[in-house]
Amino acid sequence: MVLRKFELEAKLKDDNQLISTGVIRNDHPLETSKDFNQFLLDCRRGDLKRCQEAISSGININAKDKYDYTPLVLASLCGHYELVELLLESGALADPESFERERAVYNALNNKIRNLLLSYDYSKTADPLQQWSSHITSLLSRDTPTTSDIILEGAAESFRLHKFLLSARSPYFMRKFADAPETAAWKLSHVVPVEAFRAVLRYLYLGNLPRDFVDPGSAVSEAEVFKGIDKLCKHLEIEKLWEAVLSINDRRLARQRQQDEVQRAQEQVEKFFQDTVLKHRIVVDTRKANDVKWPHDNAIFANCLLRADEQPEDGPDPDTKPVPNGTTIPIGPAASETTPSKPPSRSVLFPVHKAFLIRSPYFETMFSSSFIEAQSATSHLHIIKADCTPAVLEIVLRFLYTEKVSCPLPHALDLLYTADMLLLDKLKTKAAVTIATLGSGTTTNVLVERNHSAPRGDDVEPINIYDVLHAAWDLKVQRLEEFAARYLASRLEDYIDDEEFAELIRESAARLKERQETDTIELLDDIRYFLSERFRFRFEADGLEEMLDERDYLDGTGADDVRGEVAGTGVVNEEEDDRVKALNGEFVSDEFVSDGVNYHLLMNKIDEMLERLELGA
Repeated sequence: MVLRKFELEAKLKDDNQLISTGVIRNDHPLETSKDFNQFLLDCRRGDLKRCQEAISSGININAKDKYDYTPLVLASLCGHYELVELLLESGALADPESFERERAVYNALNNKIRNLLLSYDYSKTADPLQQWSSHITSLLSRDTPTTSDIILEGAAESFRLHKFLLSARSPYFMRKFADAPETAAWKLSHVVPVEAFRAVLRYLYLGNLPRDFVDPGSAVSEAEVFKGIDKLCKHLEIEKLWEAVLSINDRRLARQRQQDEVQRAQEQVEKFFQDTVLKHRIVVDTRKANDVKWPHDNAIFANCLLRADEQPEDGPDPDTKPVPNGTTIPIGPAASETTPSKPPSRSVLFPVHKAFLIRSPYFETMFSSSFIEAQSATSHLHIIKADCTPAVLEIVLRFLYTEKVSCPLPHALDLLYTADMLLLDKLKTKAAVTIATLGSGTTTNVLVERNHSAPRGDDVEPINIYDVLHAAWDLKVQRLEEFAARYLASRLEDYIDDEEFAELIRESAARLKERQETDTIELLDDIRYFLSERFRFRFEADGLEEMLDERDYLDGTGADDVRGEVAGTGVVNEEEDDRVKALNGEFVSDEFVSDGVNYHLLMNKIDEMLERLELGA
């Protein structure tokens, strides 16, 4: 252990020297802004909701404060398991060889967090854009489904490429294709070796550059290839390529250059996505959606249209009924100019590119099949209907094009189902994280205060927990099942008397195909566990049981009084203003006794509900 410590300190010293000389980038820069300090404070408190909002706003989760604390170290030190998990999934660096990971592991408050840090897949943290960049690189050699729309033809080799990506990555290609979007083939100059073209295209498609640019037995020299690369760099305006070429022999520097280039490419693709797909989307009356005609040779190189329909906020007009031609007619008097009418439902059509859509196995299968959507011998682009709202479809497209996800809570549940349909596991996880972090709007510390606060009355919950739990069951999302159980346990007094809650328990019991009378009910077991955690962890940590036993030994009477209060039978002599009101409306001496009273009250209500439902558990 001591030797390991010295090794890490020596490595940290070497890293600091390389950072100070500007050779490598500092992965944990000093950050003193007000927003970052607030973020660190939220990490100390374990406020999942505020931390998720800060991460979504783009805060640097790998920065450190003036005391060298990073958010990951603080969350680990303060024992917030869910927050540590969120930070890791959001890109917090956890390299097994790094000093910061060792600090987080060493300072972890409990073994649960320590094991999470030790077992986490570092590759997910080190390069969160790995899947995205790998997909773009694969487009160079992918034959099925066909997504290329231009061919660069050389004397001995040709390349099937994509106008969208070339335009996003090179200002030269952007201008050329804007002037002639119908271009389908391009002759390569014989003056530049094909090896130089191959290296430049590999760079544009985010592939790692080879150590040897010239194959054995090639007729051209390495100097000629480098000269060709230099000429192409200037011509295509991609000067950063030379930095990548010069760093090939330094593995660590090459990795840093590659990460920088991937991030730059992400920004370029995102800007082009914004200026093409989102800027040129079409909003039309749903009845006219299929009449939209978009030519194949278009200025933004789209090769299909994705359609999503949205209903009016008030839903379909109850005073209309369908007729054979698909239109609707009003029932009753004709509408006058002063009579407001509900707007017809709208559809949004996004001009998109198959090269990015096939990141979804759903679309990949569609475009590889004999379905009509895979055929290109038509005069206009195919319109593909997506079974989601336009807002959710936009989130999906932004993810497919840029890997970025910003999901407002109102759309999270719809996004969960859509991501499952499109077989996008990463996006599905992001939607689940959004629900679990923003859905409750509370933290463990807040739950303690809630135990002794007045009922919320008509306060609106941020989510419909019944819908969330059904989604978790339908889509087999364990994270949401646990979240729903914790959520219900933290608010059980608001749900325990609802008939809908009883039906939920009945559904959970029915999930076992051949349930025996002695079988447990999974949802109820989880609720009981979190209910115990909600009420017990406060006074167990403060040693109440030992206090009770000690008072028993000292005078033989004090403990009985307290236990009587917990059972609801104790006599309290304090003034009413100094007492705490339990959930049953009675006043007890303090918060510890209130915890016991509330816990037993809710557990009894659970037992009564099971008897009413005739469920033994």
